Amino acid sequence: MADLTAVKRAIDTINSLIEDPCRGLPEDLFLFASRITPMVNVDLLIKNKRSQTLLTWRDDGYWKAGWHIPGGIIQYQEPIAERIRAVARTELRAEVAFKPLPLAIKEIINPNRRVRGHFISFLYQCSLTTAPDNGLQYRSGKPLPNQWKWHGTCPENIIPVHEIYRQYIEGSNSRRREDHSAAGTVVEAWVVVGGRRKPARKGSSA
Repeated sequence: MADLTAVKRAIDTINSLIEDPCRGLPEDLFLFASRITPMVNVDLLIKNKRSQTLLTWRDDGYWKAGWHIPGGIIQYQEPIAERIRAVARTELRAEVAFKPLPLAIKEIINPNRRVRGHFISFLYQCSLTTAPDNGLQYRSGKPLPNQWKWHGTCPENIIPVHEIYRQYIEGSNSRRREDHSAAGTVVEAWVVVGGRRKPARKGSSA
């Protein structure tokens, strides 16, 4: 059994290192937090008039390099709407509008990973209100981190965990009726093993 006095001292030390959790955590503390609790994030499904999906290139060491839907982890006491806007500004240097209710809620569990091994992801349908940074647009050659590109289909080199969004990238389920309620949003759970994902269970959010 853990020494509760030692645990309290360790917690006090950690608290002393956190200036303002609302502004994010130091990297090591963030990674530690991801070992003991699920992370909650938003993902932005951005389509153009040609029904293409905007994806960005990710190469951060957590997954094999590939295309992915822009997204970010919600910080302490940060409204979801603010995180959506922050993702657009940080990854695309753009502004977006978005539907108030998520298109999908996905629970992603990787039982073989201690760090960043459990996510609850909210997919929001977004539209650009300003153009993304032209200097970050992918044109040819090997993609660089944070470059973006419009995709008409789901690329083969999408990061494995975002295979769960293939149907939305392809467009088959991107047109949902706008008046759907949060109670009608299906919560889907996925288990990622060896870079491959498989459905675990489904349930209503209500």
